[in-house]
Amino acid sequence: MSFEDLKLIEPIARALKNEGYTVPTPIQAQSIPVLLERKDLLGCAQTGTGKTAAFAIPILQLLHQDELFVKGPAGIKSLILTPTRELAIQIGESFAAYGKFLRIKHTVIFGGVSQKSQTDALKAGVDILIATPGRLLDLMDQRFVHLQHIKMFVLDEADRMLDMGFIHDVKKIIAKLPAKRQTLFFSATMPKEIASLANSILTNPIKVEVTPVSSTANTIKQEIYFVEKNEKRSLLLHLLKNKSMETALVFTRTKHGADKVVKDLVRAGVAAEAIHGNKSQNARQRALSNFKSKQTRVLVATDIAARGIDIDKLTHVINFELPNVPETYVHRIGRTGRAGESGVAFSFCDTEERDFLKDIQKLIGKSIPVMADHPYHSEGIERRPGESPAPNPRSPRRPQQGRPQNRDASKRWAGEKRDRR
Repeated sequence: MSFEDLKLIEPIARALKNEGYTVPTPIQAQSIPVLLERKDLLGCAQTGTGKTAAFAIPILQLLHQDELFVKGPAGIKSLILTPTRELAIQIGESFAAYGKFLRIKHTVIFGGVSQKSQTDALKAGVDILIATPGRLLDLMDQRFVHLQHIKMFVLDEADRMLDMGFIHDVKKIIAKLPAKRQTLFFSATMPKEIASLANSILTNPIKVEVTPVSSTANTIKQEIYFVEKNEKRSLLLHLLKNKSMETALVFTRTKHGADKVVKDLVRAGVAAEAIHGNKSQNARQRALSNFKSKQTRVLVATDIAARGIDIDKLTHVINFELPNVPETYVHRIGRTGRAGESGVAFSFCDTEERDFLKDIQKLIGKSIPVMADHPYHSEGIERRPGESPAPNPRSPRRPQQGRPQNRDASKRWAGEKRDRR
């Protein structure tokens, strides 16, 4: 099956083609036809299966076909509720990519930042709102957001909402929605409370269940570099001194981060370009062409922009920042080691990314080897309280003779010394 078989309108089909999308993922192939028929959907799927496009594409198509943003009353027509700001931003970027040839407006709201730019966007009018629960409730209380005209509601990552303590906020928001609406419910797992919530808000739903990509190719050599956040740039330049690394695809979490890495590399004399959602299609194609022809040594990309990129004989992928979604790691490093070729995936991990690494290793079912033999290795990041220290070849300090190396043993050792006196 191809996207052409899904009866998509021309502006969306053109946008998908520009993004390099040709074949839908299983959840997209199963969900899009159901949603275009305006049925409720219960999706058992994790991030990394392609579910954002599975709901974003039909929402854009239905809004466009109905011309709700012209004929209907002014106001938000579709609400996507997601647990974290990172996911909200990623979903917003997806709507921007798939709806770039449509006149449908969307905005993203989340906490932890000033609300002014968000309220300004809301005042200007939006058709689609992507939000985290806390900030949405705040803006509802301030009367910046009204939900009475919602036609399509998406509850994304429902089980994570429960884990993060948002479930009561979610129920408050649902209580403000119109009873007559199309509801899309996504959850990776179905604990009792989540199943009960799904049953209470869905009407005769079609159930779609898929499993995410969870394994990495054996042809890819994976390595982790523990490094302080402010030394990642120096570590990247250190690795690029290896002339055998002819080209490298470097991943960042944000568009701003990609631009900053490119700026640092160019300043250091490394030919680099960025590819992300703020770049025009022509600029993105030019950057990709330069990279494939090896005029550019380093291509720095965000996950949204890199989807659909297929580069023959790419030897190195570098995660400058670990993704907050473990399945994304599998997709990123899968750009190398294709068609039986070997590949290398380097990943930088700072203190704030330790939990991301833990989730990644749990998903792929193995520990990624740590590379400590470099000038920027940080033992403090590698080792947490109670964990055994890894040897650091840069500073091979020998322990004091006879002195134990943990706190409890030190107390006993000190007591033994007193007893011997």
